Amino acid sequence: MKQPIESARALRICLVCNTAFAIYTYRQGLIRMLVERGVEVTVIAPRDRTFDLLKEMGCRCIELHVASKGTNPRDDLRTMWALYKLYRSIRPHVVFHYTIKPNIYGTIAAKLAGVESVAVTTGLGYVFIQQSRAAQIAKLLYRFAFRFPREVWFLNKDDQAAFLDQKLLAHPERARLLHGEGVDLDQFPFTPLPVRADKHENARDAFSFVLIGRLLWDKGVGEYVEAARRLRATYPHARFQLLGPVGVDNPSAITRAEVDAWVREGVIEYLGEAHDVRPLIEAADCVVLPSYREGMPRTLMEALAMGRPVIATDVPGCREVVADGANGLLCEVRNVDSLAAKLAQMLDMRDDERRAMGKRGREKVAKEFDERGVVQRYKHVVRQLTGVSL
Repeated sequence: MKQPIESARALRICLVCNTAFAIYTYRQGLIRMLVERGVEVTVIAPRDRTFDLLKEMGCRCIELHVASKGTNPRDDLRTMWALYKLYRSIRPHVVFHYTIKPNIYGTIAAKLAGVESVAVTTGLGYVFIQQSRAAQIAKLLYRFAFRFPREVWFLNKDDQAAFLDQKLLAHPERARLLHGEGVDLDQFPFTPLPVRADKHENARDAFSFVLIGRLLWDKGVGEYVEAARRLRATYPHARFQLLGPVGVDNPSAITRAEVDAWVREGVIEYLGEAHDVRPLIEAADCVVLPSYREGMPRTLMEALAMGRPVIATDVPGCREVVADGANGLLCEVRNVDSLAAKLAQMLDMRDDERRAMGKRGREKVAKEFDERGVVQRYKHVVRQLTGVSL
């Protein structure tokens, strides 16, 4: 029989992901709340530069090997065994798993270790984009592993429907719609669009598009680069920028050599990586994400919170955030012509039209994607599983 937990200061909670960067970037509000309540927070993920930042926030960080690109079952079993041993040692009261391999192998490890867990599907990625053998195996593994978590959270209704339609949930009543992981509205304040030198001749002023995220083909980077090539002659004032890590551990990763070739060609400006994306969003006129599929795109929500119009693909996740014609524009997925047309449409708009889009974007994020509501959901499930109110 489990001993009752007297207070939040006795709680041990683990956050497990295939990158520490994602934990730091997307879940600071959750971490701040847990640490302030005295909870022992352990982040388990591959080591990267954000380990030190997470430690400064009050987290304990443990390195985990996750073969994100690989399909070797031995590597995955080693990951599962490592998590099982950690769970037996730490004895967490709740584990939150994020991304595909932690969701599958971490959930199984938690079950074997007798630990309560919640699976958060942050985006279905290649499993629902590709029709490969690896994708089919991943679905079988999801179907098995998702028998065990106390709840399975989805960030958009399309992902939830896909799991239900394909009968990947043994306990469909455990599915929950989180509707994104939220944005800190104070951290991402509304910032007016840059003022142009000549309000009546916008074509003479530089106009900056930026794509923010891991540089993956699945994010539509290839389509973005080709669309930029097509628009250069007609819109010489337009600048097309990329911001985010290159050569990441992902089957869809773009290499640094490919990015360098685009830069040499003069079609793209590569801004590198940034811990703090706010100055770069503020400097942009429009944020672009032509992704093939998303859970709930955080970069778009942050851009909208800061009053930037956006362009994205009409796919799960993106269409939850972007109201076509209201706070941004939607294009067809994997369609360079469609993306180029939307980029041109944004360039041809009057300043006041883009400013109105930015204002409506901020209003939508404040109404639907405030991070405080997401943190409340975490508090609720922790109370359900442990009896402790945070």
